[in-house]
Amino acid sequence: MSSASDKTPLRPLEGVRVVEFSQMVMGPSCGLILADLGADVIKVEPPKGDRTRAFKGPASGFFNTYCRNKRSIALDTSAPRGQQVARRLLEGCDVLIENFRPGLMKRIGLDYETVATFAPRLVYCSLKGYLPGPYENRLALDEVVQMMGGLAYMTGLPDRPMRAGASVNDIMGGMFGAIAIQAALAERQRTGRGRYIQSALYENNVFLMAQAMMYETVTGEPSTPYSVKQSPWPVYDLFDTRDGSKLFVTIVGEEQWQAFCRAFDRESWLSDPRFITSQDRVDHRDWLIPEIARIFARWDKSALAQKLDQLDLPYAPVNKPGDLFDDPHLNASGGLIDIELPDGSHARTPLLPVSMDGQRLPNRYDPPKVGEHTRDVLTEIGCTPQEIAELAATGIATAKPETA
Repeated sequence: MSSASDKTPLRPLEGVRVVEFSQMVMGPSCGLILADLGADVIKVEPPKGDRTRAFKGPASGFFNTYCRNKRSIALDTSAPRGQQVARRLLEGCDVLIENFRPGLMKRIGLDYETVATFAPRLVYCSLKGYLPGPYENRLALDEVVQMMGGLAYMTGLPDRPMRAGASVNDIMGGMFGAIAIQAALAERQRTGRGRYIQSALYENNVFLMAQAMMYETVTGEPSTPYSVKQSPWPVYDLFDTRDGSKLFVTIVGEEQWQAFCRAFDRESWLSDPRFITSQDRVDHRDWLIPEIARIFARWDKSALAQKLDQLDLPYAPVNKPGDLFDDPHLNASGGLIDIELPDGSHARTPLLPVSMDGQRLPNRYDPPKVGEHTRDVLTEIGCTPQEIAELAATGIATAKPETA
């Protein structure tokens, strides 16, 4: 386990117990947020383990990315005895998270209507493809809703929609679930009762499209993909440098424009009638951008970056994900943390992108082995050693051997 800060451990949700029935990204990301904030998140896995543990290729990082700071209990909830144990676990918990296909939780007797009868204070969060409506029983994936929700169109070329390069709806859908869970917990302090919360991939994607939808309403014009759309800013572009690299540079405000012109020997542009206002510069982008490109092409990336830093002009290199491991800011600010994976290897992973009183939220538990905490959790809910042994012997639960 990674060590926490020398300061008082940062656990704002300490005392909140969450049971997570989930797989893939959306449910686990919701649980991760609560776990990083200090909640006790118990991940319920089948005895053979969450199937994302065995994923290969681009999905091979799913489990280890979203399952730190959680405890694992391996339980066969398809069996009546396993369902009884699950209900016993839920009786003393604050939150349930699930993101299985519609109807699965009802088949195993753990749907909201059933759970609310014996755990009325529980906040129950279902993470689905769609909120209630004509689509609610459809299955969905991030890429499916990106296509139908306009994001793939806005990301790709006009005739070639393209998914975003991350599971944006899965992660944000989980995030909105976590936001609603915390709101429901705060409300429960007043009412004493839980809530049934739903968060969905499709509606999340539509929320991402709100500004484009509003643009169409306000202007009467159809949205244009970002790959070909005319920028609303004077300089908001990717430029080549002399050493073959690229930098994205923005020159938006008046102070930035003046600083750029003076620093790069273009003071004559400050009085050029084509460039007096920001809109003038937007109107003459076809001439201006190639000229700026010629200026930047005489500079190596590192020298140009240093110059832009001095001018306080926003810029960015075009990084690949692997480049982030060596990012000086992430490393200096504690944005990456070392964790031990279930196979014994080690990796570095990003923390939640927030700090509280200058502290980053710590890692308390590395991603767990299958059923690593089964015995502990079952003991906490009152199971005797004999019961635990019986559950293990019948394959209902997977528990590590009891230590002497």
